[in-house]
Amino acid sequence: MRYIDINCDMGEGMDNDAALMPYISSVNIACGYHAGNEETMQQTVALASRYGVAIGAHVSFLDKENFGRKEMELPPDAVYELVLQQLIILQKIVKTQAVSIKHVKPHGALYNMSARDKQLADTIARVVHDFDPSLILVGLSNSHSINEAKTLGLQTASEVFADRRYEENGSLRSRSLPGALLEDADEVAEQVLKMVSNKTVIAITGKEIPVTAETICIHGDGKHAVEFAQTIYQNLKNHSIEIKPF
Repeated sequence: MRYIDINCDMGEGMDNDAALMPYISSVNIACGYHAGNEETMQQTVALASRYGVAIGAHVSFLDKENFGRKEMELPPDAVYELVLQQLIILQKIVKTQAVSIKHVKPHGALYNMSARDKQLADTIARVVHDFDPSLILVGLSNSHSINEAKTLGLQTASEVFADRRYEENGSLRSRSLPGALLEDADEVAEQVLKMVSNKTVIAITGKEIPVTAETICIHGDGKHAVEFAQTIYQNLKNHSIEIKPF
């Protein structure tokens, strides 16, 4: 039986976390730097534990004003400390509930920059490895994020996006450009099935490009998040693809 992981960004102040949790297998919890606080982290960890969902740290730039989506140029030591402190924060939370962090996924600008910047990807991977080498690093399929983590010996999960358009080079189409987001649930489910089954996705230009799909991201802050999650989940089940943590 084939299987795939579905992950979702949560603890970001949205009101649909509880509705989404039954349809995912991994959760990326905001650590207070782009969204969330100690209370939301506690609540999200408890919710994930209730549903048997794997817990991950969603690390970002310190930038609540822009929801972590503004690019910043920081020296490697500053990035290292930035990521480390967020891991420490979430680690303290999960310990109070006798669970553990399973993976790490950068958020927003930090995610996109590390996908294309080898040095930044190496810095993030080193933090994760130094903090706990058993953690899985989640990154964009076929990017520096995955390659640098593998070089350090980390386990990785190559991520694809349910509701985003791709450029021909495999990068995500910028949210500032038209057509960056998919709005139709059936179209989203079709794209996911193609990525999982065929290991390809149709780029914005219409060209079919290769992807490695080990985990599917659903954006919890999207206005169609719950509908997308339900449709994707059921469509995968209908094609005998099970959903479970990577």
